Amino acid sequence: MIRLFLLAATFLCTPVAARADEADLAALLDGVETLAAPGVPGPLAVCGPQALAVVAGGGGKDVREPVVAAARWGRGRVVAFGHTGYLDAKTLSGTATDTGRLMQNAVRWAAGTQGAGREVVVGALRADGLRGFLEEKGFRTVALPDLGSGERLRGVRVLCTDTARLRGAGDTDAVARFVQAGGGLVAVSLGWGWKQVTGKDLVTEHAGNRLLAPVGIAWADGYLKHTAEGGYAVGPDRLGLTHAGACLEALVADAAGTRRLTASDRRQVEHVLGRAVAALAPRDRHLLPRLDRLRKQHADALVPTAKSPLRKENALARVLLRLDVTRAGRLPAEKVRAHPAAAAFPGAVPDGAPRVRRTIAIDTAVPDWHATGLYAAPGEVVTVTVPARAAGKGLHVRIGCHNDRLWHHDVWKRVPEVCRRVAVEETVTRAANAFGGPVYLMAPRRCRLGTIEAVVAGGVEMPHYVHGQTDPAAWRRTIRQRPAPWAELAGRTAVLTVPSEYVRGLDDPGAVCAHWDRVLDACADLAARPRERDRPERYVPDVQISAGYMHSGYPIMTHLDAAPHMVDLGHLMKGDWGLYHETGHNHQSPDWTFGGTVEVTVNLFTMYVLETVCGQDPTAGHGAISDATRAKKTRAYLAHPDFERWKRDPFLGLIMYIQMEQAFGWDAFKKVFAEYRRLPRAERPRSDDAKRDQWLVRFSRTVGRDLGPFFGAWHVPVSDAARKEVADLPGWMPEGFPPSK
Repeated sequence: MIRLFLLAATFLCTPVAARADEADLAALLDGVETLAAPGVPGPLAVCGPQALAVVAGGGGKDVREPVVAAARWGRGRVVAFGHTGYLDAKTLSGTATDTGRLMQNAVRWAAGTQGAGREVVVGALRADGLRGFLEEKGFRTVALPDLGSGERLRGVRVLCTDTARLRGAGDTDAVARFVQAGGGLVAVSLGWGWKQVTGKDLVTEHAGNRLLAPVGIAWADGYLKHTAEGGYAVGPDRLGLTHAGACLEALVADAAGTRRLTASDRRQVEHVLGRAVAALAPRDRHLLPRLDRLRKQHADALVPTAKSPLRKENALARVLLRLDVTRAGRLPAEKVRAHPAAAAFPGAVPDGAPRVRRTIAIDTAVPDWHATGLYAAPGEVVTVTVPARAAGKGLHVRIGCHNDRLWHHDVWKRVPEVCRRVAVEETVTRAANAFGGPVYLMAPRRCRLGTIEAVVAGGVEMPHYVHGQTDPAAWRRTIRQRPAPWAELAGRTAVLTVPSEYVRGLDDPGAVCAHWDRVLDACADLAARPRERDRPERYVPDVQISAGYMHSGYPIMTHLDAAPHMVDLGHLMKGDWGLYHETGHNHQSPDWTFGGTVEVTVNLFTMYVLETVCGQDPTAGHGAISDATRAKKTRAYLAHPDFERWKRDPFLGLIMYIQMEQAFGWDAFKKVFAEYRRLPRAERPRSDDAKRDQWLVRFSRTVGRDLGPFFGAWHVPVSDAARKEVADLPGWMPEGFPPSK
């Protein structure tokens, strides 16, 4: 498919080879071998022709991203750091790295006097730690309480600041004029931290990103890993393919056959370009116009499906698709258009399906997704009207239920991100999603608006059943035939979202919902939780998910082949290990789940549901725990016992818990779990050792038997103190265990 990129180089008429001189990098890194990592620095996106990466950190999967960058701008110069801690005296004065040396180099280089001494005035805008450090090193500094519309920059050669100190367009304009006229700027920020604290748009509202957009440097969202002890290894050899412009050139050359990229190179350039696409302002004039020229030529290629996925080898196409998704997520509703891939997934709305208006009541005390029963067609606007008192209170309109993001996968069977949400800031909110999807109103936790009425208009009706509210006769007669491609069945404790084809012939959705309510109630009972939940659990099948075959969370995600089983009562009553297993994950507690048992204690819930709801023998629910298999596994393990091996085999670990349940019953587990729920914070175990000790002691005390020898037989380590604590109880060991050799 990507052979069609062979002529791509034709459209890239502006080379990036004219980036800043190697001498600039040499001056900045003179005497610098390692850079400290204060806290968790974030990456910078670098794409300007006069910009360069200076130091790189680890971006995951062995990729590298800039944590320090520099650029020439007009007659001036800029150096940017990816954490606010680079202005702290402690970080700069540390002797374990060369961070202070790099900062001095940065100030000299920004001043244009790296080889001509230190006789420049450095203005520190509310950066006392940096100012003190520089003065100790012989620099002349001046403390700046503010910029005074730029007046305070007179006589200053280099400005050093956290970009959060810049106040509005007046400050950023003043700094831009200062640098372009020959001044220097050393600026720090932390993209992910700023975004988290302010809740604002990092791309369009971050002062530093607005300021440095003309030079092609942006603070991006994300975290950087260490590449050396305490921070980052420094050197030009570690900066290959960290400049987004160079990455694009490399991809185009690879597609044209004039350069051969390795698999790791493709992963590197895709990651760096993806970060840049997400971080750069829409008005970027360095990278985005060049991507646009490619995008216009190859729009039809950007439709990944299960039969024709987009693979890691197609890195350029994947970057262009990310551009599509990023752009669509930033557009105002009126400008959103249906993406060509929407028809493949989540699906198209049938031609002629009427758009409707509906009034719904939302209990905002229930957090997260509230279904409207309507489906937004790809690229079409829906409007949501709320009372004036609800505007600006944290509500969101959400379009789409397929919440998993797939950017990290080597193969994309659908567009990696297909949902969108829009904040409800006014009484009327207009929202659209290029991929369409069910329309929800989202309530934040601890919302105090009570029940509100919302009017939703412009959506297509979904097959939507609410147990106890929807008339079963109306469901059979008309509701299940409603035209949207996805349907929802909502019980008291669980909501199932499936392709509509699987409910068109479903006569009794109430029986399905009632079953799922029994499943969730059973899990709550075993976990010693109240049956009433703060929100229902959600189950959503997808053509591809972020991890595994299924995973827990909100929603619980499965692959599409599970969709018909989710609404098939006969199948559910026979026992569905996978669906009940993921439900169990949402009920586990870390207090009684120690290392090696995440995939063990979860299956207590699976087995409990199979027995109490489905009426099945729980040990017959999975071949790995049949009587014969358990006996074989136990003998093999005890012949060569090794706790690390025990931890690696969840079904081996589960045998131990099955023995405990068969001897003492489910009520013993319920009592122990209830005891954990009542624990004060100070008494909760904080380490794996403490978790194993408490599990031994609390379970032994609950059943009135000493399980210390039993733990010992399984070679599950506990402390002598814990064993002594229950040694006064009668000893216990399952009959016939350990088995004779």
